[in-house]
Amino acid sequence: MKATDSFKEIISEHLKGLAAKDPLFAETLKKPKKNIDDCVTYILNAVKTSGRSGFTDQEIFGMAVHYYDEDDIKPGAAVKNYRVVTNRAPKLSKEEIEAAKKDAYNSVVKAEIDRLKQKPTKHKGNRPEVLSPSLFD
Repeated sequence: MKATDSFKEIISEHLKGLAAKDPLFAETLKKPKKNIDDCVTYILNAVKTSGRSGFTDQEIFGMAVHYYDEDDIKPGAAVKNYRVVTNRAPKLSKEEIEAAKKDAYNSVVKAEIDRLKQKPTKHKGNRPEVLSPSLFD
């Protein structure tokens, strides 16, 4: 699951929770010209134009609600070269967890094999010759 998918899921869950509590917002959420992909694009463009790199959950959720409330808001162009960081761990399927474990195991094994294949380096430093006094001189 990509970070954007996780971000979309978090926004969607929040909006559905609001709609369950507020019947008026539930109708707003059903607007035919509004969808979660455009909502995320709107949020990403708003974040980009703000110049900030960190927002609270409530600020982001507020942008999502604002997008659905206003009819004349355009989501803007798709944002490229971005990274979304969420403060909630994505829910992974058992297959995804097993694949991640296998990848981690394989990378550790490969790194260890590469380390063992390297030839040991010898110290070629000049050792000073130790002259010990003789008792017979």
